[in-house]
Amino acid sequence: MKKRMSFCAVAIWCVTGALLSNSSAQAVKVIQPLLLAANQGDHSLSLIDPTSGKQVAIVPVDGITGHEVAASPDGKTAYVPIYGDSGVGRPGIDGTKISVIDLSSHEVVHTIDFGHGVRPHCAIYDHNSGLLYVTTELDKSVSIIDPSTFKIVGSIPTGQEQSHMLVLSKDGSRGYTANVGPGTVSVLDMKARKTLAIIPISKTTQRISISMDDRMVFTADQTQPQIAVIDTATSKVKMWVSLPSVGYGTAPTLDGRFLLVALPRIKQIAVVDLSTMKVAQTIDIQGAATEILMSPDGKVAFASCGGTHQVVVIDLNQWKVRQTMDAGAGVDGLAWAN
Repeated sequence: MKKRMSFCAVAIWCVTGALLSNSSAQAVKVIQPLLLAANQGDHSLSLIDPTSGKQVAIVPVDGITGHEVAASPDGKTAYVPIYGDSGVGRPGIDGTKISVIDLSSHEVVHTIDFGHGVRPHCAIYDHNSGLLYVTTELDKSVSIIDPSTFKIVGSIPTGQEQSHMLVLSKDGSRGYTANVGPGTVSVLDMKARKTLAIIPISKTTQRISISMDDRMVFTADQTQPQIAVIDTATSKVKMWVSLPSVGYGTAPTLDGRFLLVALPRIKQIAVVDLSTMKVAQTIDIQGAATEILMSPDGKVAFASCGGTHQVVVIDLNQWKVRQTMDAGAGVDGLAWAN
């Protein structure tokens, strides 16, 4: 009898061990790094394995359409604001919600509803406060969401229309929005939830980024080939950087030495040397890039090219295209889920 029990115990132990092993393998698979890409044309979110360059899954975002995406710090959840069916400042359907996507089940598991048209666009997860910030253009604000409850817990006025993109300082105390149609940048006190300054840039501006040391904010003039460099200490434009063509999305390298600028009209990426504030070189790519994202290790940059349905991977040591990865139609916003 004892031998039979021992055999059963061993069998149970083996089965349990196998189940735990499979569970662990699945857990590793779920938390592996993923590049997230919001596809405007397909109304979907691409989950891309950055190692193989292959799409792991394509998730419908439950709305028309998501432009940008943010990921939770644990890499389990994606937040896709559903902007609407039009361009900035143009008539069309006004988005009212954010789709919350479980990255393991590849499904929309929750909807954050604003209750009216706000055209939610750029989402940023603030690691300092644990809050999710989302630009809400029609309300001229940045909305504040508690990701633990999916509740809208406040807002920060921008004082301007078309507050399209947002960046935060490293400590989360300051925010900067690029206000497209007015051609301005709003400086926000994220803690006090108020506008501190509105900085004139141009008739139209696009996208925004902040230097690694928080001293400079960059936004692209849409009327001339130049980047505005804002001094965060004074909240004023301190200089302009000339470009070969009109710029769009920008991103600093993690070592703080360079700024990458998408030049969609000529299908290039400009590399600005931040020590000289001049374009050091340009990189030819096979698409019109809109958004640029740095990998966490700082070795490569990802550039979304909506017209070719691809994400270009740029080697930051050799300053050349390493590979291209398939995404969806109109691929735009990028995020890293680790």
